[in-house]
Amino acid sequence: MLIHLETQSDLEDAVHALIKLDPRLKPIFALTGMPALRRREPGFAGLAHIVCGQQVSTASAAAIWGRVSAAFDPFDHDSLRKARADRLGRLGLSGAKIKTLKNLAREIAAERLNLDVLANEDADAAHNTLTALHGIGPWTADVYLLFCLGHGDAWPAGDIAIQEAIKVGLGLKTRPTPKQMAPLAEPWRPLRGAAAHLWWSYYRVLKKREGVIAG
Repeated sequence: MLIHLETQSDLEDAVHALIKLDPRLKPIFALTGMPALRRREPGFAGLAHIVCGQQVSTASAAAIWGRVSAAFDPFDHDSLRKARADRLGRLGLSGAKIKTLKNLAREIAAERLNLDVLANEDADAAHNTLTALHGIGPWTADVYLLFCLGHGDAWPAGDIAIQEAIKVGLGLKTRPTPKQMAPLAEPWRPLRGAAAHLWWSYYRVLKKREGVIAG
């Protein structure tokens, strides 16, 4: 069963269902309260926004995206596909990001890629479709599925905040690796995306408790 997290109400229903599925989450929820739904723009613009933020600070990502998105009207795959690489570089994009964005634009233009239909595919299949693209790693793929498409079962296994929250919340000795995160999340299918929201909220609770989080 495919579930979408389109509204705050969707997330609340999913979180309550999760707690029934796995009682270990009940004390986590008692500390966090209901998480707030996080959504971003879907389509090429949404994925381009995430790519612009790869491996840079939040402030730098916002500045780069501000320049890139303002430079094109409209901002779409076709306008970026036709843009000169040197122009994109002057906006603050690295050579690797320019290559990634241009490749994405070509795939969409050739109708080999439809980002929006991924919302209705199995989360693992959609993840594999995205990570097969040049420059799109697991974290970028999962963030797009979860925040841009509202995919209820997207699971950002490589997110360090979620890893740390699970380590503390489930009483693990070490922070789980991305590979270990997959079996840990099995009990939460098909609501792993809602579980991610809950664990992010728990991480923020932990950050407020001085000395709780170790490296």
